Amino acid sequence: MRTIKPVKVGDCLLDGKHIYIQSMLNRRSDDIAGSVEQALALEQAGCEIVRAAIPDMDAVRLVGALKEKLRIPLVADIHFDYRLAIEAAAAGVDKIRINPGNIGDMDRVRQVVEACKSRQIPIRIGVNSGSLEKELLAKYGAPTPEALVESALGHVAILNRFDFDDIVISIKSSDVPTMIRAYRLAAQKCPYPLHLGVTEAGTERMGLIKSAIGIGALLADDIGETIRVSLTDDPIKEIAAARDILKGVGKRKGVQIVSCPTCGRTRIDLVKAAKEVEAAVANLDKDIKIAVMGCIVNGPGEAREADIGVAGGDGCAVIFKKDQCLRKIPESEIVPELLKEIEKL
Repeated sequence: MRTIKPVKVGDCLLDGKHIYIQSMLNRRSDDIAGSVEQALALEQAGCEIVRAAIPDMDAVRLVGALKEKLRIPLVADIHFDYRLAIEAAAAGVDKIRINPGNIGDMDRVRQVVEACKSRQIPIRIGVNSGSLEKELLAKYGAPTPEALVESALGHVAILNRFDFDDIVISIKSSDVPTMIRAYRLAAQKCPYPLHLGVTEAGTERMGLIKSAIGIGALLADDIGETIRVSLTDDPIKEIAAARDILKGVGKRKGVQIVSCPTCGRTRIDLVKAAKEVEAAVANLDKDIKIAVMGCIVNGPGEAREADIGVAGGDGCAVIFKKDQCLRKIPESEIVPELLKEIEKL
């Protein structure tokens, strides 16, 4: 088991005991009202840490506006201008995301570190394939996992030079195998909390697939303290995807649905039933497993592993609870009858 140096981001403690879901605002930074509205919607959807781009001094006003309304921690995303990091820290942000190597000379880094240290604000070092230093590209020939980790640890050394150790690391790549290998290597080499993500993952369909593979593989290895599913879409969808990934690898409790792909034995419209059940329990706050099966070949067995389940027949179905057959119902009553039993759990 990996030993993690705990880092506190607002009220969130990154120590490996809970995996936090993150997202990022995609409204224009000068749209204060729209950004606040989106941040509150993300919080309501289950986002636990939210990040906002701070590209200029005017955008620093966003920090105060968001902190006034939000209950979850806020991360300021800073590039190049060290003064933005200092002002964001003064405005009350909960974490700063920078690359120490791209904000200028060591005196500028020192000023950022002092601003964060005095307010107990952690720094996330964000490294990705597109921001790799020229000397490391020359050394490795490409943004390899080794190059990415060396870059991240080089930035860590810069912060350590100023006696700063309140650090979170992200090492992202749009190439999933590279991302997985980089994080595994980083987990071996340092104790800092890791923020997982596949950068530039794409639109909803492919972005979700790539994120599930990359983030899921690492979570299965017990690597990662926070995650962000990056989608070229509404960030609300990132939260739902992140929750599903966490449930899929057994890292978070909640409703799980087991349903078969159907075959020639199926005599009910199982696709319709499964989708209706999924929609009906989407916001259900219960730690249960529901089986929606097409026939009795696998149905009762899967239902036995689930808390409640249904197995199709010829225009009818049977509801199971664990290994107990409750009753036979017509196909038209599958969803309402199953929901009745779910309410009793």
